[in-house]
Amino acid sequence: MPRLTPDQLLDELSWIDDLLIVQDLDGVCMQLVKDPLTRQMNPSYVRAAAQLEGQFMVLTNGEHEGRRGVNRLVEAALGDPSTPQRDGLYLPGLAAGGVQFQDRFGTLSHPGVSPEEMDFLSKAPKRMEALLLEQLPQLLPNCSSADIQHLAKTAVLDTQVSPTINLNGVFERIPTDVAGQRAMQTMLDALMQQLLNEACAAGLSNSFFLHVAPNLGRDSAGRERLKPAMTGDVGSTDIQFMLTGSIKEAGLLVLINQHVAQRHGTAPFGETFNVRTAPKDASELLQLVKERVPAAHMPRLVGVGDTVTSTQASDGSQWLRGGSDRGFLTLLQDLGRWCGQSNRVVLVDSSHGEVDRPSLTDGRLDGISDPDDPLQLDVLMPNGPTQYIAWFQELANRRHSVAVV
Repeated sequence: MPRLTPDQLLDELSWIDDLLIVQDLDGVCMQLVKDPLTRQMNPSYVRAAAQLEGQFMVLTNGEHEGRRGVNRLVEAALGDPSTPQRDGLYLPGLAAGGVQFQDRFGTLSHPGVSPEEMDFLSKAPKRMEALLLEQLPQLLPNCSSADIQHLAKTAVLDTQVSPTINLNGVFERIPTDVAGQRAMQTMLDALMQQLLNEACAAGLSNSFFLHVAPNLGRDSAGRERLKPAMTGDVGSTDIQFMLTGSIKEAGLLVLINQHVAQRHGTAPFGETFNVRTAPKDASELLQLVKERVPAAHMPRLVGVGDTVTSTQASDGSQWLRGGSDRGFLTLLQDLGRWCGQSNRVVLVDSSHGEVDRPSLTDGRLDGISDPDDPLQLDVLMPNGPTQYIAWFQELANRRHSVAVV
């Protein structure tokens, strides 16, 4: 089907009564950067999100709280750490893949997470750093001990419930060495597998999984595939140590559950439904919606992301499709087909930042989609977060004007 222009989507959404926008954050409303601590958020975007209260939720693998949390970016954008809580300007929705929920006043919860799991997670960043210090010297023989210590420390993102190793700083040392970058990716995968094994030894065998970003979908064992580095596309840069159930597809159902409850008075999946109790398979999630939610109660859904991948297998036998936003965008699209409405998928070009990503500019979608891709990308934002923010503001203004009238 032909794609819509951003302006056509604006016209379509301006008058819809029951709307829910589900949006990723990094690469969508802010540029991708090598050091997440340098991210910046546009204050006009924050205030536009507040205008869409009840019609907008975030769904991100990042986190709301902590020194690396998005809440710090909101506070910095508004110039006062007290303003967001007082005026309800924090971004509502799910973080850490779905295990961290926040309302617009910053009230935070971790539904379904045990004290034992939280304790292991609190110790994981130090363990990650120690393992990096063991592995990096042999892969970067020309780096001094001080450099290795700095790289190991800055590579570990010490978030509360999804501690992560980010290789962007390491890749800066070997920017044209594709073989070296692939060796780093292999090392990182083995290191994080070791951490999973240590969790199993601590009695937490079913508590965690590894999220690779960006990835090439899952293998036959259910593990996310690394996207190997290649010239012009560094491939997988991060691996997150995440709680089981922290998948955006399940998070989408949590947000639908809350939205329907707020609008119609009853939570179709129950008041305590969360990503850890949700089905793990996309087809089961779709079936649950069909069984529990009247089609007439489904909001018009708009999914916004930036990380969708598709690469042909080396033998040419299949397309390896992945990306952290692909799953929830595909489910959102399938939900629209089931209930007979045009749910929309918006893809924002995140290649404009500091991280190598395939671009939407030439319209070919190489590395992003393929001729047989079941995911229909309804609207492309080739100019990245700047274009999306302007579009988002205009939508918020239009819908606010309609509501006032």
